[in-house]
Amino acid sequence: MATTMVSISLTKIALSNGVCQMKPILTKTSGTAKLKYSCLPILGAGFKKTAIHVLSPNISSPSVVTPELLDAWNDEYGGVVINPESLPMSANAFASAVQASLSNWKMKGKKGVWLKILQEQADLVPIAIQEGFNYHHAEPGYVMLTYWIPNEPCMLPDSPSHQIGIGAFVINERREVLVVKEKCPCSCSGVWKLPTGYINKSEDIFSGAIREVKEETGIETTFLKMVAFRHAHKVAFEQSDLLFVCMLKPLSYEIIIDDKEIQAAKWMPLAEFIEQPYYQEDHLSNKVIDICIAAHEDSYSGFIGHQLNSKIDGKLSYLYYDDM
Repeated sequence: MATTMVSISLTKIALSNGVCQMKPILTKTSGTAKLKYSCLPILGAGFKKTAIHVLSPNISSPSVVTPELLDAWNDEYGGVVINPESLPMSANAFASAVQASLSNWKMKGKKGVWLKILQEQADLVPIAIQEGFNYHHAEPGYVMLTYWIPNEPCMLPDSPSHQIGIGAFVINERREVLVVKEKCPCSCSGVWKLPTGYINKSEDIFSGAIREVKEETGIETTFLKMVAFRHAHKVAFEQSDLLFVCMLKPLSYEIIIDDKEIQAAKWMPLAEFIEQPYYQEDHLSNKVIDICIAAHEDSYSGFIGHQLNSKIDGKLSYLYYDDM
Protein backbone atom coordinates (compact mmCIF):
# COMPACT_ATOMS: atom_id res chain seq x y z
CA MET A 1 0.00 0.00 0.00
CA ALA A 2 1.37 3.42 -0.93
CA THR A 3 1.72 5.84 1.95
CA THR A 4 0.84 9.52 1.93
CA MET A 5 3.80 11.48 3.24
CA VAL A 6 3.03 14.31 5.59
CA SER A 7 5.30 17.10 6.80
CA ILE A 8 4.18 19.08 9.81
CA SER A 9 6.16 22.19 10.77
CA LEU A 10 5.59 24.69 13.53
CA THR A 11 5.55 28.48 13.23
CA LYS A 12 5.83 31.01 15.99
CA ILE A 13 2.77 32.93 17.19
CA ALA A 14 3.32 35.82 19.56
CA LEU A 15 0.84 36.09 22.40
CA SER A 16 -0.07 39.21 24.33
CA ASN A 17 1.89 38.05 27.34
CA GLY A 18 5.05 37.84 25.31
CA VAL A 19 5.10 34.07 25.24
CA CYS A 20 5.68 32.36 21.96
CA GLN A 21 3.71 29.24 21.01
CA MET A 22 4.23 26.89 18.13
CA LYS A 23 1.65 26.45 15.42
CA PRO A 24 1.91 23.27 13.34
CA ILE A 25 1.78 23.51 9.57
CA LEU A 26 0.81 20.31 7.72
CA THR A 27 2.21 19.65 4.27
CA LYS A 28 2.39 16.55 2.08
CA THR A 29 5.69 15.28 0.80
CA SER A 30 7.02 12.03 -0.56
CA GLY A 31 8.95 9.45 1.44
CA THR A 32 8.03 9.09 5.09
CA ALA A 33 5.86 11.55 6.96
CA LYS A 34 7.80 13.99 9.15
CA LEU A 35 6.68 16.16 11.99
CA LYS A 36 9.07 19.17 12.08
CA TYR A 37 9.48 21.60 14.95
CA SER A 38 10.97 25.09 14.67
CA CYS A 39 13.39 26.06 17.36
CA LEU A 40 11.13 28.56 19.07
CA PRO A 41 11.51 30.03 22.56
CA ILE A 42 8.89 29.29 25.18
CA LEU A 43 9.44 31.20 28.37
CA GLY A 44 13.03 31.68 27.39
CA ALA A 45 13.77 27.96 26.83
CA GLY A 46 15.11 26.60 23.59
CA PHE A 47 13.16 23.87 21.80
CA LYS A 48 15.37 21.21 20.32
CA LYS A 49 14.64 20.18 16.77
CA THR A 50 13.37 16.57 16.45
CA ALA A 51 11.71 14.41 13.84
CA ILE A 52 8.99 11.75 14.26
CA HIS A 53 8.71 9.13 11.53
CA VAL A 54 5.17 7.78 11.03
CA LEU A 55 5.13 4.35 9.42
CA SER A 56 1.35 4.00 9.04
CA PRO A 57 -0.51 5.46 6.05
CA ASN A 58 -2.05 8.10 8.31
CA ILE A 59 -1.12 9.74 11.56
CA SER A 60 -4.06 8.46 13.62
CA SER A 61 -3.40 6.13 16.62
CA PRO A 62 -4.14 2.43 16.09
CA SER A 63 -7.33 1.19 17.79
CA VAL A 64 -6.99 -1.15 20.82
CA VAL A 65 -8.97 -4.42 20.55
CA THR A 66 -10.53 -5.53 23.86
CA PRO A 67 -10.80 -9.34 24.21
CA GLU A 68 -14.37 -10.62 24.33
CA LEU A 69 -15.58 -12.30 27.52
CA LEU A 70 -16.81 -15.87 27.51
CA ASP A 71 -20.57 -16.34 27.58
CA ALA A 72 -21.49 -17.77 30.99
CA TRP A 73 -24.22 -17.82 33.61
CA ASN A 74 -24.07 -17.72 37.41
CA ASP A 75 -24.58 -20.87 39.46
CA GLU A 76 -26.11 -21.15 42.94
CA TYR A 77 -22.76 -21.18 44.72
CA GLY A 78 -21.16 -17.94 43.62
CA GLY A 79 -19.49 -19.43 40.57
CA VAL A 80 -20.06 -19.42 36.83
CA VAL A 81 -20.86 -22.03 34.18
CA ILE A 82 -19.44 -21.30 30.73
CA ASN A 83 -21.69 -21.87 27.73
CA PRO A 84 -19.93 -24.59 25.68
CA GLU A 85 -21.82 -23.67 22.52
CA SER A 86 -20.27 -20.20 22.40
CA LEU A 87 -16.56 -21.00 22.82
CA PRO A 88 -14.24 -19.36 20.26
CA MET A 89 -12.79 -21.94 17.89
CA SER A 90 -9.58 -19.98 17.33
CA ALA A 91 -6.87 -20.95 19.83
CA ASN A 92 -5.68 -17.34 20.24
CA ALA A 93 -9.21 -15.97 20.60
CA PHE A 94 -10.06 -18.67 23.16
CA ALA A 95 -6.92 -18.03 25.23
CA SER A 96 -7.55 -14.27 25.22
CA ALA A 97 -11.21 -14.74 26.17
CA VAL A 98 -10.29 -17.12 29.03
CA GLN A 99 -7.71 -14.70 30.43
CA ALA A 100 -10.05 -11.70 30.20
CA SER A 101 -12.98 -13.65 31.68
CA LEU A 102 -10.98 -15.00 34.64
CA SER A 103 -9.76 -11.49 35.40
CA ASN A 104 -13.33 -10.17 35.19
CA TRP A 105 -14.74 -12.92 37.40
CA LYS A 106 -11.98 -12.47 39.96
CA MET A 107 -12.80 -8.75 40.14
CA LYS A 108 -16.47 -9.65 40.69
CA GLY A 109 -15.64 -12.08 43.51
CA LYS A 110 -16.68 -15.24 41.67
CA LYS A 111 -15.46 -18.60 42.93
CA GLY A 112 -15.70 -21.78 40.90
CA VAL A 113 -15.68 -21.88 37.10
CA TRP A 114 -17.10 -24.83 35.14
CA LEU A 115 -15.88 -25.28 31.57
CA LYS A 116 -17.47 -27.98 29.40
CA ILE A 117 -15.54 -28.65 26.19
CA LEU A 118 -17.31 -30.73 23.57
CA GLN A 119 -15.54 -33.47 21.63
CA GLU A 120 -15.41 -31.38 18.46
CA GLN A 121 -13.70 -28.61 20.48
CA ALA A 122 -10.97 -30.91 21.83
CA ASP A 123 -8.18 -28.66 20.52
CA LEU A 124 -9.14 -26.13 23.21
CA VAL A 125 -8.44 -28.54 26.10
CA PRO A 126 -4.62 -28.02 26.30
CA ILE A 127 -5.15 -24.26 26.12
CA ALA A 128 -7.56 -24.38 29.07
CA ILE A 129 -5.10 -26.54 31.03
CA GLN A 130 -2.32 -24.05 30.30
CA GLU A 131 -4.53 -21.27 31.68
CA GLY A 132 -4.93 -23.13 34.98
CA PHE A 133 -8.03 -25.30 34.52
CA ASN A 134 -8.10 -28.84 35.93
CA TYR A 135 -9.82 -32.00 34.71
CA HIS A 136 -13.00 -32.83 36.62
CA HIS A 137 -14.68 -35.64 34.71
CA ALA A 138 -15.36 -36.87 31.20
CA GLU A 139 -18.33 -38.45 29.48
CA PRO A 140 -18.88 -39.57 25.89
CA GLY A 141 -18.95 -36.34 23.90
CA TYR A 142 -17.33 -33.92 26.34
CA VAL A 143 -14.79 -33.24 29.07
CA MET A 144 -15.52 -31.04 32.10
CA LEU A 145 -12.81 -28.78 33.54
CA THR A 146 -12.86 -26.50 36.55
CA TYR A 147 -11.03 -23.44 37.86
CA TRP A 148 -11.07 -22.21 41.47
CA ILE A 149 -10.52 -18.45 41.64
CA PRO A 150 -10.17 -17.56 45.38
CA ASN A 151 -6.84 -17.96 47.09
CA GLU A 152 -8.28 -20.51 49.51
CA PRO A 153 -9.01 -24.27 49.57
CA CYS A 154 -11.14 -25.38 46.63
CA MET A 155 -14.75 -26.06 47.59
CA LEU A 156 -15.89 -27.55 44.28
CA PRO A 157 -17.29 -31.10 44.55
CA ASP A 158 -15.12 -33.96 43.38
CA SER A 159 -15.92 -35.91 40.25
CA PRO A 160 -18.57 -38.66 40.54
CA SER A 161 -17.15 -41.23 42.91
CA HIS A 162 -19.62 -44.13 42.67
CA GLN A 163 -21.03 -46.47 40.09
CA ILE A 164 -24.41 -48.05 40.84
CA GLY A 165 -25.31 -51.62 40.07
CA ILE A 166 -28.26 -53.92 40.70
CA GLY A 167 -28.74 -57.58 41.52
CA ALA A 168 -32.13 -59.16 40.78
CA PHE A 169 -33.65 -61.95 42.87
CA VAL A 170 -36.45 -63.47 40.77
CA ILE A 171 -38.24 -66.52 42.21
CA ASN A 172 -41.33 -68.26 40.86
CA GLU A 173 -44.15 -70.19 42.56
CA ARG A 174 -42.15 -73.42 42.27
CA ARG A 175 -39.33 -71.89 44.37
CA GLU A 176 -37.07 -71.75 41.35
CA VAL A 177 -34.61 -68.89 41.06
CA LEU A 178 -33.76 -67.19 37.76
CA VAL A 179 -29.98 -67.57 37.39
CA VAL A 180 -27.37 -66.86 34.73
CA LYS A 181 -23.81 -67.79 33.81
CA GLU A 182 -21.82 -64.87 32.48
CA LYS A 183 -19.21 -65.05 29.73
CA CYS A 184 -16.78 -62.68 31.44
CA PRO A 185 -13.68 -64.27 33.02
CA CYS A 186 -14.36 -62.96 36.54
CA SER A 187 -13.94 -64.66 39.92
CA CYS A 188 -17.45 -66.11 39.70
CA SER A 189 -17.00 -67.50 36.20
CA GLY A 190 -18.92 -70.76 35.79
CA VAL A 191 -21.13 -70.02 38.79
CA TRP A 192 -24.89 -69.81 38.49
CA LYS A 193 -25.61 -66.35 39.85
CA LEU A 194 -28.31 -63.70 40.06
CA PRO A 195 -28.68 -61.37 37.06
CA THR A 196 -26.68 -58.18 37.68
CA GLY A 197 -25.77 -55.01 35.84
CA TYR A 198 -25.37 -51.25 36.05
CA ILE A 199 -28.15 -48.70 35.89
CA ASN A 200 -28.20 -46.07 33.19
CA LYS A 201 -28.25 -42.30 33.54
CA SER A 202 -31.53 -40.96 34.93
CA GLU A 203 -32.77 -44.52 35.50
CA ASP A 204 -34.45 -45.52 38.75
CA ILE A 205 -32.90 -48.43 40.62
CA PHE A 206 -35.91 -50.72 40.31
CA SER A 207 -36.27 -49.85 36.61
CA GLY A 208 -32.64 -50.81 36.07
CA ALA A 209 -33.25 -54.19 37.73
CA ILE A 210 -36.30 -54.89 35.53
CA ARG A 211 -34.39 -53.86 32.40
CA GLU A 212 -31.30 -55.96 33.17
CA VAL A 213 -33.38 -59.09 33.75
CA LYS A 214 -35.23 -58.52 30.49
CA GLU A 215 -32.00 -57.88 28.53
CA GLU A 216 -30.12 -60.90 29.91
CA THR A 217 -32.89 -63.51 30.10
CA GLY A 218 -35.92 -62.19 28.21
CA ILE A 219 -38.06 -62.54 31.36
CA GLU A 220 -40.63 -59.82 32.10
CA THR A 221 -40.83 -58.83 35.78
CA THR A 222 -42.33 -56.33 38.18
CA PHE A 223 -40.61 -54.77 41.21
CA LEU A 224 -41.58 -55.96 44.68
CA LYS A 225 -38.99 -54.56 47.09
CA MET A 226 -35.37 -53.68 47.68
CA VAL A 227 -33.89 -56.14 50.15
CA ALA A 228 -30.27 -55.03 50.67
CA PHE A 229 -27.38 -53.07 49.23
CA ARG A 230 -23.63 -53.56 49.28
CA HIS A 231 -21.08 -50.74 49.41
CA ALA A 232 -17.53 -51.46 48.19
CA HIS A 233 -14.53 -49.25 47.38
CA LYS A 234 -11.80 -49.18 44.72
CA VAL A 235 -13.65 -51.48 42.37
CA ALA A 236 -13.53 -50.47 38.68
CA PHE A 237 -11.01 -47.69 37.92
CA GLU A 238 -10.65 -46.99 41.66
CA GLN A 239 -14.31 -45.96 41.96
CA SER A 240 -16.61 -47.00 44.79
CA ASP A 241 -19.50 -49.31 43.98
CA LEU A 242 -23.07 -49.56 45.25
CA LEU A 243 -24.99 -52.74 44.44
CA PHE A 244 -28.73 -52.75 45.21
CA VAL A 245 -30.42 -56.14 45.47
CA CYS A 246 -34.03 -56.05 44.27
CA MET A 247 -36.72 -58.71 44.58
CA LEU A 248 -38.77 -59.05 41.40
CA LYS A 249 -41.88 -61.04 40.53
CA PRO A 250 -41.78 -62.89 37.19
CA LEU A 251 -44.50 -62.09 34.67
CA SER A 252 -43.22 -64.51 32.01
CA TYR A 253 -41.23 -67.74 32.10
CA GLU A 254 -39.70 -68.42 28.69
CA ILE A 255 -35.97 -67.64 28.74
CA ILE A 256 -34.31 -65.93 25.78
CA ILE A 257 -30.69 -65.14 26.62
CA ASP A 258 -28.51 -62.29 25.43
CA ASP A 259 -25.65 -64.37 24.00
CA LYS A 260 -23.35 -61.34 23.82
CA GLU A 261 -22.75 -61.38 27.57
CA ILE A 262 -24.65 -64.38 28.93
CA GLN A 263 -23.41 -67.93 28.51
CA ALA A 264 -26.59 -69.54 29.83
CA ALA A 265 -29.71 -68.87 31.92
CA LYS A 266 -32.27 -71.12 33.58
CA TRP A 267 -34.76 -71.57 36.40
CA MET A 268 -32.85 -73.38 39.17
CA PRO A 269 -34.37 -74.93 42.32
CA LEU A 270 -33.57 -72.69 45.29
CA ALA A 271 -31.96 -75.51 47.30
CA GLU A 272 -29.66 -76.41 44.41
CA PHE A 273 -28.75 -72.76 43.93
CA ILE A 274 -27.62 -72.14 47.51
CA GLU A 275 -25.70 -75.44 47.66
CA GLN A 276 -23.15 -74.23 45.12
CA PRO A 277 -19.66 -74.10 46.70
CA TYR A 278 -19.29 -70.44 45.75
CA TYR A 279 -22.22 -69.40 47.96
CA GLN A 280 -21.12 -71.68 50.76
CA GLU A 281 -17.67 -70.09 50.82
CA ASP A 282 -18.48 -66.43 50.09
CA HIS A 283 -19.95 -64.94 53.26
CA LEU A 284 -21.29 -61.77 51.65
CA SER A 285 -23.09 -63.57 48.81
CA ASN A 286 -24.41 -66.16 51.24
CA LYS A 287 -25.88 -63.45 53.46
CA VAL A 288 -27.51 -61.72 50.48
CA ILE A 289 -29.28 -64.97 49.51
CA ASP A 290 -30.41 -65.52 53.12
CA ILE A 291 -31.98 -62.05 53.11
CA CYS A 292 -33.66 -62.68 49.75
CA ILE A 293 -35.16 -65.96 51.00
CA ALA A 294 -36.41 -64.25 54.16
CA ALA A 295 -38.03 -61.52 52.06
CA HIS A 296 -39.68 -64.15 49.87
CA GLU A 297 -41.05 -65.93 52.95
CA ASP A 298 -42.31 -62.60 54.38
CA SER A 299 -40.07 -62.81 57.43
CA TYR A 300 -38.15 -59.75 56.24
CA SER A 301 -39.89 -56.66 54.95
CA GLY A 302 -37.27 -54.91 52.82
CA PHE A 303 -37.78 -51.45 51.33
CA ILE A 304 -40.60 -50.32 49.08
CA GLY A 305 -40.13 -47.46 46.63
CA HIS A 306 -42.36 -44.45 47.33
CA GLN A 307 -42.51 -41.59 44.83
CA LEU A 308 -42.42 -38.20 46.57
CA ASN A 309 -42.00 -34.59 45.52
CA SER A 310 -39.02 -32.58 46.78
CA LYS A 311 -39.12 -28.82 47.30
CA ILE A 312 -35.38 -28.66 46.59
CA ASP A 313 -35.75 -29.28 42.87
CA GLY A 314 -39.51 -29.60 42.45
CA LYS A 315 -39.12 -33.10 40.98
CA LEU A 316 -40.49 -36.50 41.89
CA SER A 317 -38.00 -38.92 43.43
CA TYR A 318 -38.18 -42.42 44.85
CA LEU A 319 -37.63 -42.86 48.57
CA TYR A 320 -37.11 -46.47 49.61
CA TYR A 321 -38.28 -47.44 53.11
CA ASP A 322 -40.21 -50.04 55.06
CA ASP A 323 -43.92 -49.28 55.29
CA MET A 324 -44.72 -47.92 58.73
